Amino acid sequence: MINLYCDGACSGNQYDDNIGGWGTILTFKDNEKELYGSAINTTNNRMELTALLEGLKAIKNHKHAIAVFSDSAYIVNCFRQKWYVGWLKRGWQNSKKQPVENRDLWEQVLTLVEKHPSVDFYKVKGHLKSDDLATIKKWYNKFLKDYDSPLSFEVYQRAVAYNIKVDALANKGMDELRGA
Repeated sequence: MINLYCDGACSGNQYDDNIGGWGTILTFKDNEKELYGSAINTTNNRMELTALLEGLKAIKNHKHAIAVFSDSAYIVNCFRQKWYVGWLKRGWQNSKKQPVENRDLWEQVLTLVEKHPSVDFYKVKGHLKSDDLATIKKWYNKFLKDYDSPLSFEVYQRAVAYNIKVDALANKGMDELRGA
């Protein structure tokens, strides 16, 4: 099983000259790979999707199942609630008959997801503190209610820790773009 942790961020999301960043960490057995980057004039959702896309692109062996952990409801709900099925049936229109935003990224992500035997998506509460076990347990209990095939508390706790790391990578990408 390959674990893919991803996050995106955007500073000044409402302005044309904003800065976005994304971060991804892939883990497989004892191996770990970090990826990050940035963009100007973007959105938070594009950065979230870019983090997922770049993580999927980095996986060269397509024989393994993947578990994706993200704090993005946009990504997780798309797959868990199968929004993309409706988009494809409607010719890349959403339920309001408007063009699907970020179609260019979604098309690439869907193509890469199809290459793997299974890809499961899990939403992790973002911006938690890794040493705040009481709060993590509270969100883990919500996680158990939301998912019919729950992961252990240890796996959720690890996902929270990695979510903190990928958020830091996204911010590193933005800082590098700013020249900080």
